[in-house]
Amino acid sequence: MLSRTADNLYWIARNIERAETTARFLEVGARIALLPSAAGYRNEWDSLLRASGTADGFAKKYGDPVQRNIESYLFFDYDNPSSVANCITRARENGRIVRTALTTQVWDALNTAFQELRQLERTPRSQLDLSRLTEWTMRHAAMVRGAIDATLLRNDGWDFLNLGYYLERADNTARLMDVKYYVLLPRVEYVGSGLDNYQWTTLLRAMSSHRAFHWAYGGEVTAGKIAHFLILNPQCPRSLITSIQGMNTHLDRLGRGYHRSSTAQGNARSLLAQLAEMRVEDVFEEGLHEFLSRFIGEVAQLGVVIHNSYLNGDVR
Repeated sequence: MLSRTADNLYWIARNIERAETTARFLEVGARIALLPSAAGYRNEWDSLLRASGTADGFAKKYGDPVQRNIESYLFFDYDNPSSVANCITRARENGRIVRTALTTQVWDALNTAFQELRQLERTPRSQLDLSRLTEWTMRHAAMVRGAIDATLLRNDGWDFLNLGYYLERADNTARLMDVKYYVLLPRVEYVGSGLDNYQWTTLLRAMSSHRAFHWAYGGEVTAGKIAHFLILNPQCPRSLITSIQGMNTHLDRLGRGYHRSSTAQGNARSLLAQLAEMRVEDVFEEGLHEFLSRFIGEVAQLGVVIHNSYLNGDVR
């Protein structure tokens, strides 16, 4: 496969997954904003910008983190490279470039999302509830992913699509979890309180993982259980270890298909081995924010290696 084709397939998946995650950030903000504020809290909407890595861009354009402006910046603003509108538009353009590598169903799913986005952009904001926007985004992301899984040939193009999905999901799950760090109350005695547990439950709901969590653990909701579920439990479809396992699977398939190993395979195996040996107690001992920040950096580096190994025309 041409590296240009592989690159566009890879970014179709990354952009769709990023659009969905941005919508989930907005849902987290809306749910946490329903809580009564307490002295010492950081602004919950500001926390979303910080965890998503868009705080600097927002501050340059809007200044203070006002909810209405944040909603616009994260959903409609083309100056934000991670906005829902930007990601869906880029994914559709990636798909147009490699149209012959996609089935009709995958192209239709991408193009329908793009055309409906144009209709939303023409609708007055006063008529658009935030819940409508987030549900719309997650529904179309699921339709694209479903079309890919149901209709594409299991060849190297499918592997590059899934590499994009799993890499982006690993990064985004870590960032969504990091929202919890940014809205923690400032005194340690609040940890484990009803408010603290409600925030963790809100995070589960925003990831569409609330019911799955109770199936896996049952009983009381605790920070330790949720952290284990979202980081180390391979049964959770959004967990960090599931995402890294998925990346290993598709990198190994590419290695077998191209009859050569790559640096990316070694890096991905190392990251998986690190997670496989870790306990949730180790995560909290290091510090949740510190662990997530380190993990996000390692995933970003893995993305660079994947690009250098496969997507710039120099397989190594």
